[in-house]
Amino acid sequence: MSLGPNSIPEDRLSDFTRDRRMLVLSLMALAIGVVSALLAYLLVQLISLTTNIAFFHRISTAAVSPAESVRTPWMILVPVIGGLVIGLMARFGSEKIRGHGIPEALEAILIGSSKMELKVALLKPLSSAISIGTGGPFGAEGPIIMTGGAFGSLFAQMFHLSGAERKTLLVAGAAGGMAAIFASPVAALLLSVELLLFEWKPRSFVPVAVSALTAGLMRVPLLGSGPIFPVIPHSLLHANQIGIAAIVGIIGGFAAIALTALVYGFEDLFLKLPIHWMWWPIVGGLFVGIGGFIDPRVLGVGYGLIHDLLRGNLLGITLLSLLIIKALIWAIALGSGTSGGVLAPLLIMGGALGALESTVIPSHDAGLWAMISMAALMGGTMRSPLTAMVFTLELTHDLNVLPALMAGCIAAHAVTVLLLRRSILTEKVARRGYHLIREYSVDPFQIVRVSEVMDVENITIPAETTVAEISDRIAHHDPAVSRHQGILITDQSGRLAGIFTRGDLVRALGRDPQGKQSLLEAGTTSLEVAYPDELVDDALTRMLQKNIGRMPVVDRIDPKKIVGYLGRASILQARVRRLNEEFKRERGQNLFA
Repeated sequence: MSLGPNSIPEDRLSDFTRDRRMLVLSLMALAIGVVSALLAYLLVQLISLTTNIAFFHRISTAAVSPAESVRTPWMILVPVIGGLVIGLMARFGSEKIRGHGIPEALEAILIGSSKMELKVALLKPLSSAISIGTGGPFGAEGPIIMTGGAFGSLFAQMFHLSGAERKTLLVAGAAGGMAAIFASPVAALLLSVELLLFEWKPRSFVPVAVSALTAGLMRVPLLGSGPIFPVIPHSLLHANQIGIAAIVGIIGGFAAIALTALVYGFEDLFLKLPIHWMWWPIVGGLFVGIGGFIDPRVLGVGYGLIHDLLRGNLLGITLLSLLIIKALIWAIALGSGTSGGVLAPLLIMGGALGALESTVIPSHDAGLWAMISMAALMGGTMRSPLTAMVFTLELTHDLNVLPALMAGCIAAHAVTVLLLRRSILTEKVARRGYHLIREYSVDPFQIVRVSEVMDVENITIPAETTVAEISDRIAHHDPAVSRHQGILITDQSGRLAGIFTRGDLVRALGRDPQGKQSLLEAGTTSLEVAYPDELVDDALTRMLQKNIGRMPVVDRIDPKKIVGYLGRASILQARVRRLNEEFKRERGQNLFA
């Protein structure tokens, strides 16, 4: 690189980390999106087949609801049988098929290097189809997220990829599955960002988007186009309706807290049972069967029920019955470890709550407030408000309600963040001894240059100085040599010659207690250097790779010209600056003085 006398070195730093591997991962994600859509189709067909066999005693994949069957005592026994099968599959197949799938995907990402097992990919959709098809009050989204993620992980394991790249393809499979089930590629992408990726980087964002979009397109010939819950679009909402939406959201936030406590309360009760966990789904299935016998609408995925709530077709005391029974059997079944998702049940319970609230809201639009409450309960319970907003729009195509959805979802999110430590999804991970943080922030090491934190005072010493002299000066706390763990050695012309550290001092005195060696003889002359215009993160990465604690900072054009010293204490200044920005409050100023 040639520069004129007044030239400034080219700044090569970019807003985003750039990696051409993104293109390779995107091609892989394209294939994963296709397969995820096929897996979603297969899961839907399996659920329908199981439902027809269990409740209608026929071989068919026609879409039916258990609520359409004749109400007999058999309705109580079917979920019990389903629970038995699930328990046996979990006990002798894989325990990872228990639950609703998303915590298991999180755990694989956090501690499993994004590696999933083949038997999980095979058993999860089968167990979920049996669970939901025998009346389990769940949705298909959790299982397909787990199944799609498992396929993405298995696909990634066939290639020479890093753990981060495997995570990208795992999440691509999960997003593809959700996009295909609900015709919601944008919401699937947002869920990936808010819940699964733990980063906002083009390397992961672009491939996941490719998979979600591909699966969304594949859904059309397989399962039909969206929206899956179309409604008559509402007119533009007034300011008072936006305010009411915020109140509905606050109520939804408290409901989210109650539901989370209910699920884990029942899980704690199951832990106290004097029987092996393999038998818990049978107990859960018994309660599901009893609840379904009282109100058959609570059985199965309930997509038709969601649509009725959004159209305002359900009113009166039946809503209260639906809400209470659905919440109880869903929480009991989840607590028992049965396989199934949380998203569709949250939409039903949120919709029933909103429809009940509409009876005291002046506009009396049950469908509108059911929609707002659905999104609020989902956003609050899953701590994914952006996903909840966009998901509702993709389900209904009712764009005019977006401001109200925003008010409701953010209000619910704020309530749960303030009052609940963890979401219903992350609590299970925490109970297994792991912690995750879902806040995205920029690492201060990635925005601060070396020149902003390096030390420039008392960092050099002549090469002819002896070890004994340095030892004596350190013993007398001479600030010129005691300030750092290392000192930069300069030749007669003041240019960089090496570095001398406390470790070098100990070794030199061990060889020669008189300390007659010069610093250049006792120190290190083969150096790793940093540059003032590079990021602290890049310099820190090299320090970790080379297992060193300090580096000379030199001019990029003239590597022997010393401009600073970078040590651990200097690097931590970047973190201190971030802490000051976060917590140091300054006295307000009188702008009119």
